[in-house]
Amino acid sequence: MNKPEFLESGAPAAEVEPRLLVQRGVFVGMSPIVNDDLYVAFRKGSGDRERHTLRLDAGARAHTNTYFGRFAASYWQRWTTVTEVRVSLRAAGSGRFRVRLVASDIAGHRRIVGAVAGSGDETVELSSPLDKFVDGGALWVEIDALDAPLTVDRLEWTAAAPETVRPVAIAICTFNRADDCAKTVAALASDDRVLEVIDAVYVVDQGTDLVRDRELYGEVAPRFGDKLHYLRQPNLGGAGGFTRGLYEVSATDGHADVILMDDDILCEPETVLRLNAFANVTVEPTLVGAQMLFLLNPDYLNVGAEDVDLGTLQHGQRVPKALRNTSMLKKNQERRVDAGYNAWWTCLIPAEVVAKVGLPIPIFFQWDDVEYGVRAREAGFVTVTLPNAAVWHADFYWKDFDDWARYFSTRNSLIVGALHSDLDTKRLGRQFFRQISEYLVGMQYGLAATTLRGIEDFLEGPKVLQDGGIEAMAAIRAERADYPETVKHDAATAPVRSADLTTRRSGGEPSAMRLILVKRAIDQWFGRTQHGLVNVPREDAHWWHISLFDHVVVTDASQSGVRIRQRDKGKAIALLRRTVRVLRRLREDGAAVSRQYRDAAPQLTSRANWERLYEQ
Repeated sequence: MNKPEFLESGAPAAEVEPRLLVQRGVFVGMSPIVNDDLYVAFRKGSGDRERHTLRLDAGARAHTNTYFGRFAASYWQRWTTVTEVRVSLRAAGSGRFRVRLVASDIAGHRRIVGAVAGSGDETVELSSPLDKFVDGGALWVEIDALDAPLTVDRLEWTAAAPETVRPVAIAICTFNRADDCAKTVAALASDDRVLEVIDAVYVVDQGTDLVRDRELYGEVAPRFGDKLHYLRQPNLGGAGGFTRGLYEVSATDGHADVILMDDDILCEPETVLRLNAFANVTVEPTLVGAQMLFLLNPDYLNVGAEDVDLGTLQHGQRVPKALRNTSMLKKNQERRVDAGYNAWWTCLIPAEVVAKVGLPIPIFFQWDDVEYGVRAREAGFVTVTLPNAAVWHADFYWKDFDDWARYFSTRNSLIVGALHSDLDTKRLGRQFFRQISEYLVGMQYGLAATTLRGIEDFLEGPKVLQDGGIEAMAAIRAERADYPETVKHDAATAPVRSADLTTRRSGGEPSAMRLILVKRAIDQWFGRTQHGLVNVPREDAHWWHISLFDHVVVTDASQSGVRIRQRDKGKAIALLRRTVRVLRRLREDGAAVSRQYRDAAPQLTSRANWERLYEQ
C-alpha cells in the first residue's frame, strides 16, 4: 500500500493531518496542439505559463474556471466520503495579491466561498465544505496580481486521506501503433508525482511493429524501474489486450485498481492522478472513467457521460443534459450527469469489481467496455465519468461508418443484448431491415453484407468466440473485398474521369423518411435514377440523396480519399433475399441463442479461458 500524499510532505507525520492530493494546478498542456486556456485563463492582463508555474504581470487576473482547472465538486460530494476540500498555493512577488476560492451551482451562477489578500511571499490556503453541490457545480480559484508581478506554483487540491491509498496499475493495449504507444508511455514517465501512484504499467503488444523497438520507449523505460512490463500475445483485439492487464494485476495484487488506456491517445498524466484519487475515496468501489476530448479539435468534448440502450442496441448514447461535441473553452458542464458505462480510452476498474464479476468477455473489438460496465452495474458497481479528467482520442466522426469494424459492432451488440436483456427480436428485425434497406438503396452493398454477417455469426452461438476473434476479423475483411465500394481511393487518382464528375449537393432532409425509402427502393429497382458520374461531399452523403443516382463518388469520412458506389441490381437482390432469411432466423432462434450465451458466459470470462487464448 502507498502512504497518502501529504500537502507538506517534509513535515513530521505527527504534526500534519494526513491529506490526499486529489488535483494539482496544471497550467500548460502536454502538447503544443492543446490550447492552454483549457488549464488556466487570463481575465485581465497577461502573463506566462509553465506546466506547474503561473506568472502574472502587474494588474493581471487569472482563473482556473477552465476544463482542467476546475474541481468537480458535485461529483466529489455525490460519490465520495470527502466532505471538505482545501486548495493551497504558493505566491511569490514584491507586491500585493488576492486569491479567491469560487464556486458555481447547477445554473453556473458564481459565488465566492473564501478570499485571502496578501503581499510578498506567502503560502495561501482556502477550504470549502462539499455541501451545496449534489446536482451540480464546481470550485476554482481566481488570482489577482494587484500592483506587481506575481508567481504562483504548488497549487494543490487536497482532501482528508483514507487510512490507506491504493496504488493503480495501467494497462495499455496496442496493435501496430508503436509510435503512438511509445508517446503514451513517455507521457506517463514524464510526471514524477504520477509515477508515485502507479504500481505497474503493462504494455500489451499484439502487433508486428513492436513498441519495444522504438527509441523513445527505450529512453523512458528506465524511469519506471521494475514497474514496466512488456507483454507479447496474439492479436485478440481491444478486449484481449485490456483483459490481459486485468488478468495480470488480479493474479499478482488483489488490491490494485487498473486503468485501461488506449495506445493512440494524447495522454494527460494529471488524469491518472485524479482518477486514482477519486477511486480511493468513493463510498463504494466505483469504475471511474476519463472523458474524451477530440484529438483533431482538441478543445472539443466528445460527450460528458454515456449510456447504452439495449432495447435498440445503441451504445454511446448521450446521458440527458450532458454536453456533447462542445468546445470546453466556451462552456462548462455544471450539471452532474451520471454515466451508464465509460469507454476504455481511459477507465479505472477497481480490484473489487474484477474479483466479483470476473474478466471481460472475449468479443475482440467493440462493445467490450459496454458489456463490462453493464455487468458491473448489475453486480452493484456504478460508473462515474469524471469531468476535468480527460485524454485526447481520434475524433469519431472522422472514421467512416462503412468499415470492417461494423461486423463486430453488430455481432457484439447482439451478444451484449442477449447477456443482459431479453432481446425483442421482432423489434430488432424491423430495425435491422430498415438499416439494411437504407444501405442497399445507398449502394453500400458491402456494408449490408458486413451487418448481415454480424447477425449470422451471433446466431452461431458462443462457439464463434472460441478463438477470441482472430478468424472473424480475417473473414470479414476477405468478404468485404468482394464489394468495390468498400475500397478507399486517393481522390486525385481514383479510377474515374474527373472531367465526367459533377457535384450534386443535397437539397435538405425529407420529412417522410419511410415513404422516401420505399420510393427510392422502387426507383433503384427499375433503374429510374440519374445516370452518369456524380460527386457527393461527405456532408451530403445521406442514403436518401445518394440513392437518386447510379454512379457516385463519395468523400470518405476521413477526408483522406473517396469511395465509388455503383448501382448493382444483382447484388441488391441477393442481399435482400439474404436479409429476409437472416432476420427470420433471428426472430425464430434469437431467444434460444441468447440462452446459450448466458449459459456460456462464466466459462467465456474465466481465467482459464483467457489463459488458453493467450497461449494460442
